[in-house]
Amino acid sequence: MTKGIPNHIAVIMDGNGRWAKARRLPRAFGHRKGAEALRELLKAAIDIGIPYMTFYSFSSENWSRPQSEIEDIMGLLRRYLQSELATFHQAGIRLKVIGERSRLAKDIVQLIDDAEKQTAENDKMTVVMALSYGGRQEIVEASRQMAIQVLNNELSPDDITEELFGKSLYTKDIPDPDLLIRTSGEMRISNFLLWQLAYSEMVFVEKNWPDFTRDDLLWAIEEYQKRDRRYGAAAETG
Repeated sequence: MTKGIPNHIAVIMDGNGRWAKARRLPRAFGHRKGAEALRELLKAAIDIGIPYMTFYSFSSENWSRPQSEIEDIMGLLRRYLQSELATFHQAGIRLKVIGERSRLAKDIVQLIDDAEKQTAENDKMTVVMALSYGGRQEIVEASRQMAIQVLNNELSPDDITEELFGKSLYTKDIPDPDLLIRTSGEMRISNFLLWQLAYSEMVFVEKNWPDFTRDDLLWAIEEYQKRDRRYGAAAETG
């Protein structure tokens, strides 16, 4: 498969808890299985040749979950950052993390900083992890930054454009997603990349995230290839 490969795929990894519940297992097992699915999907994405992938790993709303589940997720995140760094480096993956880091534990922030620095020069693929992330929060923060620039006479309101605004977002050096995939059958974007998904194609998959495979990724890409991306323009008539 070489024709029409998306430059950037964003993924809402939904359904870990439902996967565990269906098997009468603790939710923590679902999150662990989800981490395994992520590992395998990244291998497939590299083989296919996808330059950018963004994963909705932990939303700003997820902080309202039970403390025990948050601790399980954060523990898994620590282990993932520690165990996968060498794999990322060897595979040529650059890691970028977006979101509100101030809410994360200091040791996790340090692990993220170290991983980003160590993989900064890798160019095989860029993997973006959205942690403690919310799309509205991102837009508000970007607006606040630009308002401060205006107050400091560093920026004129007349100079504010979509392009300039985009450069104030967490994803300023990342192209907008061509394709969004969401698992578990839910059909909404749940405060994920609200600005960046304006013209993205969307594919919704019934499977829960831990069951998502390389074949499912290929199917989603094939669905994407069938779409006529017009970016708001009228369809051509023959």
